[in-house]
Amino acid sequence: MQRHENVLIQQVIAGDQTAYEQLYKQYSARVYAICLRLLATRAKAEEATQETFVQIWQQLPHFRADSQFSTWLHRIAVNTAIDSWRQDKFARLLDEADLDLIAEPAQELQLLDKLILKLPKQARAVFVLFAIEGYQHQEIAKLLQIAEGSSKAQYHRARQLLQEWLNAAE
Repeated sequence: MQRHENVLIQQVIAGDQTAYEQLYKQYSARVYAICLRLLATRAKAEEATQETFVQIWQQLPHFRADSQFSTWLHRIAVNTAIDSWRQDKFARLLDEADLDLIAEPAQELQLLDKLILKLPKQARAVFVLFAIEGYQHQEIAKLLQIAEGSSKAQYHRARQLLQEWLNAAE
């Protein structure tokens, strides 16, 4: 499978449209599922899926095979969906439990983005992975090489800090 995938990628880089269509057919359902989970509407998910594959077409020559193609593809899909979120005035970056952190999406999301950057490094990483990327605490713990309880504590700390900063900004 890996060898076939590498050959397919090289063919796409060389400009082979048929190979690109094959790559699209192989991964479009996975990308769509990611986008749908993040964006919650079919129309937005379809749009983000198409944008993801446009970006893949453009960025594939820069793909380094030091990670799996599916991992690279997943990252592009997640980033595309998050970008779509940020552009949509009616969508929220945060899950239902976090809606109390924001009042007016357009202005508050800009402020929230700035405040997230102020979070301590580990709290910021946990918050982004959990609240925005949708990872579970167990997965975050493995990724960051910390205890699952530390992930939960850092998330709680990040939410508290963001709440304080947002309240102070009002």
